[in-house]
Amino acid sequence: MRIQYAVSSMIFWWRETKLSFEIECEFLKSEGFGIELWPYVRGQQECRFEKKNWPRLLAATQDMLVSMRSRNDHPTLEQWAEQIECAKRLDADIVADLKSLGIYDNAEENGSDFVSHIVSLAEEKNVKLCIETGSLPQLKQLSERFESICFCIDTGYINLDQVFNFRHYVDALAERTTHLHLSDNYGKKNDHEPPGLCGGIPHKNWLYLLEALNNYGNDVIAAFEISPSTPQVLLRQASAFMFDNLKWPNRPQDKKGVESESPTYNPT
Repeated sequence: MRIQYAVSSMIFWWRETKLSFEIECEFLKSEGFGIELWPYVRGQQECRFEKKNWPRLLAATQDMLVSMRSRNDHPTLEQWAEQIECAKRLDADIVADLKSLGIYDNAEENGSDFVSHIVSLAEEKNVKLCIETGSLPQLKQLSERFESICFCIDTGYINLDQVFNFRHYVDALAERTTHLHLSDNYGKKNDHEPPGLCGGIPHKNWLYLLEALNNYGNDVIAAFEISPSTPQVLLRQASAFMFDNLKWPNRPQDKKGVESESPTYNPT
């Protein structure tokens, strides 16, 4: 098995602008990482994968490992064809969630014709289509229907499922997994924190994932899919270390009687 590492461009959210893309690519190349391209810059509606942007994408990612996260704005077949052609030109795989394929929760046959067209388009262009972790029963159905699709295991997502646990997903998907999204959380929400949290995904689960992937020997692209830290994240990480790990006394207590964990904080 060979693992190559990339960084999701979501790591630049809140700082990224239309003019900063080349700088971000140069930074990641200097650190030895590839890039997983998200379709949008935060706060802007234009999709990066539109044809007019292809020359810029090609120039900025030259000699760089590239994968693409599918647009998630209910793309049409025409938009799918456009981003598949973009992926072919960038020599990139496409990672897609179920909704972008027209498949929604608790709907076994929903979007079945639509997804068939997308799979065919990807096969015609020899572009690898990787389905990002979603409902495990639906993923199993897709694997039975389409031999060409692969899977992307999102470690943050599978740490949150209340029905199927981390190892259920690994056991079911590892054989056809060619992508990983690497992030961590405390088991409450998928807040895309860096792997290795005190109180996050247990080390034994990380080791179990690596061993399972080794058993099948696939080439894998592992993308760090982490968000820029907000004050909430920084306080949570600092508190976990000081009060959970070191057991310092008099931990501040959350206010009681509120519906959410904390007020929404958005610096943009």
